[in-house]
Amino acid sequence: MTLPPYIALEGAEGSGKSTQAALLAESLGAVLTQETGGTAIGRRLRQILHDNDVVELDARAEALIAAADRAQHFAEVVHPALRAGRTVVSDRSVYSTLAYQGYGRQLDLAELRRFNDWALQGVWPSLVVFIEADPDVVADRLNGRQLDRFERAGESFHERVLEGYRRLAAADPQRWIVVLSDGAKAEVAARVLDAVRQRLGADGHRD
Repeated sequence: MTLPPYIALEGAEGSGKSTQAALLAESLGAVLTQETGGTAIGRRLRQILHDNDVVELDARAEALIAAADRAQHFAEVVHPALRAGRTVVSDRSVYSTLAYQGYGRQLDLAELRRFNDWALQGVWPSLVVFIEADPDVVADRLNGRQLDRFERAGESFHERVLEGYRRLAAADPQRWIVVLSDGAKAEVAARVLDAVRQRLGADGHRD
């Protein structure tokens, strides 16, 4: 059975990827979801991951909590939608774990891939849109807002995450699309939609 597109939007904190995920899903008539927190169980797990009062969470435990959220999310939301013939657009995905826990926390990428593949039952996003944002724009967007546990991580952590995304995109150009987030939201949305439609076949599936 050929599944419909499973599209993930990825990017650094404040990159605008959540807005773009919502706009893309609307344009495609797709199911919009998110990681972490895309299910009731996931929202409870997300509270642990993003809570500023959680100060001693081991990096491996952090990765396993994210994978638990992912397993529930895939079983409850993503897989049923795909099997029903619906395109899925997800605000973050397994690639966030590779970027944040892999490059950011410096955990072994092969191990992260292994147990997340199990969590996803072998079904990874078929297309990933990386929203590349200017660091000064990101800093301005985050300024004055209540920052969570990840957003408060140090500058070196976020530099490693960003570099991780760039390496992941460069290593798998058939799966990844890089879109610059400069310009108005509508302009960026048009670029995202155009790039996605070019990458997908006329039937809405991968070529």
